[in-house]
Amino acid sequence: MRLVLIGFGAVHRHFCRILLDKAGELSSRYGITPVVVGAADSGGGVYQEGGLDLAALLAHKQAERSLAAFPSGQQLPDALTLAQTAGYDFLLEASPVNLVHGDPGLSCTRAALERGRPVVLANKAPLVLDYAGLHSLAAAHGARLGFSATVCGGLPVVNVGRRDLAGATVHKVEGIFNSTTNYILGRMAAGESYALALAEAQRRGIAETDPTLDVEGWDTANKLVIIANAILGQQAGLAHVKVRGIAEMQAQDSPVAQRPDQTVKLIARAEQRPDGSYSLSVGPEALPGDHFLAGVSDWQMGIIFYTDIYEDIYLKIDEKGPLATAAAMLRDVLDLSGCLDGHEHRRRQS
Repeated sequence: MRLVLIGFGAVHRHFCRILLDKAGELSSRYGITPVVVGAADSGGGVYQEGGLDLAALLAHKQAERSLAAFPSGQQLPDALTLAQTAGYDFLLEASPVNLVHGDPGLSCTRAALERGRPVVLANKAPLVLDYAGLHSLAAAHGARLGFSATVCGGLPVVNVGRRDLAGATVHKVEGIFNSTTNYILGRMAAGESYALALAEAQRRGIAETDPTLDVEGWDTANKLVIIANAILGQQAGLAHVKVRGIAEMQAQDSPVAQRPDQTVKLIARAEQRPDGSYSLSVGPEALPGDHFLAGVSDWQMGIIFYTDIYEDIYLKIDEKGPLATAAAMLRDVLDLSGCLDGHEHRRRQS
């Protein structure tokens, strides 16, 4: 199974470590030997038909060197050239989110689908900017898209919503989808200022150096858009979401400081209207202490599906870093390749 990795930040580095650690298990349980034949970062790409040395690749990036300077393999000028020309079975996309034009993620995803190659996404931007277009392109070329890693990392929100709520009408969705803002709000509830809480989150590596997407609510809105399209059946983009972040909040303005029985959280909400469409919103809300999402603390994320026939489904994950997101990408690779069905067949045979 030949893989190409677009973007080589924390998620794909953890993905490579998973492949190294679980090589034997992937072979024995699922009958596959994943080989990374190409990778690209912002400086360029590298391709080697027989597979790249993952340990050497990780050491190279640890030394803060561009993949364009990797000492073995064919050097390529950019990620798109890799997606368009390399020989591979899966393209995995985890480059930085770009909500202006979506690249390099959007162009690389389109290039792979046009070649009939399945794509696994951790990058939310391609889906947010062109969900319907990408799925139409995949159908036209016999390719498939996996994107369970785009919503709450390792938490199987997309899988539960698309598969396990089969036949249901989802009346409402509520969720906490961003661990950075959740951590900051928790510190503010303890009396810290927003600025100090953000600085501590950045020191711990929870928040990005530029935290705009997180604290202004856009990361949460991205995930809500994906849920709307993938689970609720509503064609939606960011323009359909009413978004308010936490950047302007001050600890003394928070209801938490005045009402100890409440907790402020950044809540994503999709609520069904009488005509069957959904109103979409993101914003800080004061929740009663016994609300499920009030107990989603620090870097945790959670979601509630309110349905007609399955009643209410509560999901929660304690995700302290990018490992679970990397694992979700592996989950999608196994799913799209049919390995999960094959594993069940082998288990029954044994």
